[in-house]
Amino acid sequence: MNDLYNTLGVDHSANSEDIKRAYRKLASVHHPDRGGDTKKFQEIQSAYDILSDPQKKAEYDNPRPQMNDFHFHAHGFPPGFEHIFDQFGDAFGGVFRRPMQQKNKSLNIQTKVTLEEAFRGKEIIASLKLPSGRLETINIKIPAGIHNGNTLRLASMGDDSIPNIPRGDIHLTISIEEHKNFQRNGDDLLTSVNLNCLEAIVGSSIIVDTIDGRKLETNIPPGTQHGHTFSFQSQGMPNMSNPTIRGRMLVQINIVVPTNIDQYKKDIIKGLLN
Repeated sequence: MNDLYNTLGVDHSANSEDIKRAYRKLASVHHPDRGGDTKKFQEIQSAYDILSDPQKKAEYDNPRPQMNDFHFHAHGFPPGFEHIFDQFGDAFGGVFRRPMQQKNKSLNIQTKVTLEEAFRGKEIIASLKLPSGRLETINIKIPAGIHNGNTLRLASMGDDSIPNIPRGDIHLTISIEEHKNFQRNGDDLLTSVNLNCLEAIVGSSIIVDTIDGRKLETNIPPGTQHGHTFSFQSQGMPNMSNPTIRGRMLVQINIVVPTNIDQYKKDIIKGLLN
């Protein structure tokens, strides 16, 4: 079995911040979306899931002794003799009867963000009433580039009803609202622009709004066809694993036939066609 600390490249004395930094660094290199090996990334993710959870980390660092070679049979003793061990089991450290371990619950919550907030990232301060009845104020950092349906794990911020044992987690699922101008495909953003058919014939220029509030101008060459798509590199959504990398903005051209041309202009067009 691989040593989880070696998998993340940290010492056994590493704290939670050291473990998180090591995970992010490795994930940015080995994530399948960046061309990394899926199996390697799964090993890194599995190691992080355990070492970032205080309770799982404690169990990994201090495994309970295994008693696979210890077998005790009450066969041959008088009826009821085995119940003696039930009575004294706890006194012998739970060898004969171990009570079920108590555990605080993890909580599942949801929140909605706009596409612009998913682009920039967002910090939320929320008040949450725990099952214990205590009102908890939590600070949530939603990373830039997050996708619809992603779930963030807020370790040890959940239920605290049972004292003296680790708290549960909070699992926050993100829902991204539909946008009036953009559709998202991975880290790419898709939008469309209407273009007069006459402008498509002779060529024109268009101005496109970006997700971060800027305006891009581009030339449309003569003879552009309906449905043609122009690609703007690095104008889409940031990659969640590495926000310095952005997807594309894809602009589809919709050719529109004007309906308000006067008769004089219609005659000119007819003359050109003849």
